[in-house]
Amino acid sequence: MTRGARQAANANIQTGNGSVPPRSTATGRGRMGNWIRARAWTWPGTRIRARSRIRAGAWFRAGAVAGVIGPAAFTLGWIVAAFRQPGLPFSVPQISGLAAGNARDPWLMISAFLVLGGCAIGFGAALRSGLGGRRAGLSPWLIQLAGVLTIAAGLLRRDHVLLTAGPESWHNQAHNVVSAAGYVLLIATPLLLARRFWRDRRWSRLTMPLVAASVAAAGLLAALYAEPNGSWAATLQRIGVSLPLAAIVAVALRLTRLAGAAALTSPGDGDAGGLPSRSGRSWQPE
Repeated sequence: MTRGARQAANANIQTGNGSVPPRSTATGRGRMGNWIRARAWTWPGTRIRARSRIRAGAWFRAGAVAGVIGPAAFTLGWIVAAFRQPGLPFSVPQISGLAAGNARDPWLMISAFLVLGGCAIGFGAALRSGLGGRRAGLSPWLIQLAGVLTIAAGLLRRDHVLLTAGPESWHNQAHNVVSAAGYVLLIATPLLLARRFWRDRRWSRLTMPLVAASVAAAGLLAALYAEPNGSWAATLQRIGVSLPLAAIVAVALRLTRLAGAAALTSPGDGDAGGLPSRSGRSWQPE
């Protein structure tokens, strides 16, 4: 065979036109596996599970975002309501008094209480799922309980904008009890979250801010109860409430970021975007 003939024969073999057949790109088992995977999406059960995971992921992310919306709406509510009280300086009325019967536009503060409570319930559910269900501890449950108490505090209104002496209605007294229980939960929840986070590298950076917010809030609210009619009472209350809420916002932002990162990195169609665990694997919201 001449040199030119050998070159032509080699070219035919490389293109599959010669006597040597081209190699298959996949084995029989590989082709069968590809066929099964291609048909799996058409099975009804697979589609239902995928849609369920998508819905679960959407609710999970909505609950995480609620942890930011609730405190922001509540803070904006009392700021606007305090500015709208006729004849009273901004720094005088306490938060609960802005929803009293003789307050101007009490619906602003009532709505803020209801939004905060509802968002706390949703955020607690998302946080419990994001921390591994039963491994999350009591903190998510306490956040949800605080949400219920917040709704109750908004509906059980105080009698007057300012604290006054004299008889009180039953709903004013009930508001005082519910508010006190809510303050206890505001102080306890960040501490429990810090205890849960300090060994978890995904959350450990929030440990000290959570502890600091809880300790500072405890001191401010203790000073408030020591002198509830003092000139600084409303300011102490506002700061004492805002610090734990800011800590909750920090947790919610971290949860939202982890959920978004999981949604971007987790493979598969219809993946709900579970958070990555310390082992690097991802799990789905429960």
